[in-house]
This record gives sequence, structure tokens and C-alpha cells, in this order.
Amino acid sequence: METLRLILLILHILGFSALIGGLLAQAGPGEKKVTGVMRDGIGTAFLAGLLLVGVLEGGDDPVNHAKVGVKLTIGLVLLVLVMANLRKAKIPNGLWAGLLVLAVAEVCIAVLWSPVHSS
Repeated sequence: METLRLILLILHILGFSALIGGLLAQAGPGEKKVTGVMRDGIGTAFLAGLLLVGVLEGGDDPVNHAKVGVKLTIGLVLLVLVMANLRKAKIPNGLWAGLLVLAVAEVCIAVLWSPVHSS
């Protein structure tokens, strides 16, 4: 089970890396759009996250359901926004910034709301 957990965790991290990378690649002036890399990234991160929670629930350690709920909500919002704007030729700069803030917030929640970092 530990190997499966680690594989899912790596896929989850790579998914968010693809989403954030796709967003940051468009930083600066110019039109912004939702790309296939961003779609695949959030899809991978969302699915791997769901599967990861399932694996964690099957283990012996307690699962922080509040953290899971917050990350699920933000992840679902990201997934819906990316999918709803995928076929548009361009997206507003505010939406682009919002996607970036939500994606970075997901990473911050994952890292900072961890028992490893509590004293």
C-alpha cells in the first residue's frame, strides 16, 4: 500500500506542476488561454488526489477530513473552471490570476496543513 500511496502522491504533485507550469508559461503581457497541459494537469491532480484519499482511508493512520474537504473543494473549482474555459480562444487576466492563486493555494494547504510541520 505504501508504494501505491507514493505513486499516487507523485502523480498528484506532477499534475499540479503541469497546471501551475501551464499558467506561468503565459505570465506577462499577451492573451491567456486554458491549454491542454493545464487540463491534463488538473485532471491528473484531481483524480490522483481522490485515489490517494481512498488509499489513506484504507490505512491505519487517521485522515484529516477537514484538509481533504478544503482541497477537494478548491480542486473541484479549479477543474470546473479549466474545463469550462478550455475551448475559449482567450480568458480574462482575472480568471488566469484566479486559477494561479487557487493552484498555489492547493500546494500551500498540502504543505503547511501537514502533521509533519506541526510542532
